Amino acid sequence: MSSGSANSTVATERPKTGAAADSAAGPDIWAGEPEFKPLTAEEARGLRKRQPLFSPWRVVAAQIMVGALLALAGWLLTGKPKVGWSTGYGALAVALPAAIFARGLTSRVASANAGSAVAGFFLWELVKIGLTVAMLFAAPQVVSPLSWPAMLVGLIVTMKVYWLVPLFGKRFQMKSDE
Repeated sequence: MSSGSANSTVATERPKTGAAADSAAGPDIWAGEPEFKPLTAEEARGLRKRQPLFSPWRVVAAQIMVGALLALAGWLLTGKPKVGWSTGYGALAVALPAAIFARGLTSRVASANAGSAVAGFFLWELVKIGLTVAMLFAAPQVVSPLSWPAMLVGLIVTMKVYWLVPLFGKRFQMKSDE
């Protein structure tokens, strides 16, 4: 019978959603949230300096370096070439698909607009996962004799490079135009 005047919004209030929209006594999910304010050009430059972008190619290069060091360390520490080759192949099963993923994401087609960027991300992520799985299935034929534990060490440690790159900050930072 009532038009719901208790649920109407004022121009300065945020609209209520969910249970709060159904009941005037419901919790306000926006309570305590500051109003959205777009950044000025100066604030955006400051944010970019504090939170730099990381080039996917630098991540791939770091993965290749870590993989090569792991393979060499595995070979030298055990004295068995199969451990070095297996560790190196595990690292390659991460770095090669990551390089193809980076190439796909940095192409002009993938960044033409927001829709193609999102579609491109999912497409190249699918390609990356598929290639990694295919390389793991092919491992016993490519590296003979294969040491599975060594290959998994190379694979896992090389994957963790994604987490290490931000820790090294400016060393992996993209060049910005100032």
